[in-house]
Amino acid sequence: MIDKDTASLLVSEANRINRPEFIELDPVQFPRMFSELRDVEIAAFLTAIISWGKRSMILRDANRMLALMSHEPYKYVMEQGYEDLDPTLNIHRTFFAGHMQWFMRGLREIYSRHNSLDEFCAATGAAATEAPAWKLIEEISRITCDANGGEACARCLPTNLRTTALKRVNMALRWLVRDDGIVDMGVWKSIPKSRLFIPLDVHVGNTARGLGLLDRKANDRKSVEQLTASMREICPEDPVLLDYALFGIGVEGGLGNNADQETS
Repeated sequence: MIDKDTASLLVSEANRINRPEFIELDPVQFPRMFSELRDVEIAAFLTAIISWGKRSMILRDANRMLALMSHEPYKYVMEQGYEDLDPTLNIHRTFFAGHMQWFMRGLREIYSRHNSLDEFCAATGAAATEAPAWKLIEEISRITCDANGGEACARCLPTNLRTTALKRVNMALRWLVRDDGIVDMGVWKSIPKSRLFIPLDVHVGNTARGLGLLDRKANDRKSVEQLTASMREICPEDPVLLDYALFGIGVEGGLGNNADQETS
């Protein structure tokens, strides 16, 4: 059981961080640029995929990545504009255009069969499973590998779903599913927010351990499951709201000093 003081701290910090001012300092700003669902989905997943390292670099490179698509992600995918890129073009750190091409081939195949990724997610039955995010990525990976001649790409999607924390995907799903209308967009209906999992990175893991919410050393799938179970004790209908608290606690000075925090 989580003690009342810790629960109160988490809720208070979540409310402090989860506010409109957060958007301009966070990669969530990029999918929020769009109103058409498929543009939002593509921007969310691609931005999340490159969300590791210094926050300032993530924001810079996500902006450049969307500029390559003339800020029309769905059109770019369906018209295969990505095939004109030099695969060696650097997008972000060790993520190159060749990786993006791999992912977009899969997206094009999915969109040729479904009106949206949300519809595709519903068709997979992910929400009825114990771990919807992992089921969704299993199905996206299967189709995307097939679209690339059987080749996997761990830089885009983790290949060991039994152990991966799936941090970046869980972050994208937070953006797409949570519907409080403040930071997250709530445009997906295929997964209820009660079935989301905490996006676990190094900072969040260390914060959780410091609060006695996590007793495992590894930032892996089991730790995500343990930490999310603890958050469900406090907010059973919206456990990932408390991701804001885990992100914010321990960073001095409020939102301003989060702007260039290292993430993983």
